[in-house]
Amino acid sequence: MQQINAARASGRTCGSAPRPATTPLVWNANLQVAAARHSTDMAKNNFFDHTGSDGSTLGVRATAAGYIWRGIGENIAAGQSSVTSVMNGWLASPGHCNNIMESSFNDVALACVSQPGTKYGKYWTMELGRR
Repeated sequence: MQQINAARASGRTCGSAPRPATTPLVWNANLQVAAARHSTDMAKNNFFDHTGSDGSTLGVRATAAGYIWRGIGENIAAGQSSVTSVMNGWLASPGHCNNIMESSFNDVALACVSQPGTKYGKYWTMELGRR
């Protein structure tokens, strides 16, 4: 949460798009369920994609976790060993950075699942939403 909100507290450029500083996000337990489900799915089934092994999308996973949303976003990553390295990667990627800096989002959750013997070892999911 500290690194996410620190990024939002200062303006930055995501790709070529300037993004002003914005309000902090708050942790949401329902989004955490959705994030954990997706990271676990990717880790156990050794894949990396926004679509789940069962064909589920972010919206389906968030709704199934009880999150009633009007806007939703997802960042995924694989292989990074720390929160700092995954955040640096997301902030260097225009699409991921734009999700983090999106001022309409007010909720967030993050999950990381480790699975030795898979292609990436660690699978990260960040869910962002607006109710």
